[in-house]
Amino acid sequence: MNHKDIDTKTFKNLTELDAYVLIDVRTTDEFNEGHLRDSINIDFYKPDFEDALDELDKRKKYLVYCRSGNRSRQAMFLMRDLGFEEVNNLSEGIISWIENEFETYKN
Repeated sequence: MNHKDIDTKTFKNLTELDAYVLIDVRTTDEFNEGHLRDSINIDFYKPDFEDALDELDKRKKYLVYCRSGNRSRQAMFLMRDLGFEEVNNLSEGIISWIENEFETYKN
């Protein structure tokens, strides 16, 4: 299994590949303020967070992110424990993404 923290530029390069599913673990309000293209919002603070993750295809490759990298790092380890094969965490969060002037999208 492959689970690791990665830097913003590496994360961006992986988002450009069709091989990865993007998961934003921030709240719905945070997600609506701006998120990465094609990302799925699964709120870390919702009571059914673990169940929502467990329903995903564990054989796919995932990129997870949050505001600063903390919640998504916890999500990455939870996903590892649930049996996901590959999960990469944006170690510095969407804060770093925006600082690098990479594009975000609003609902």
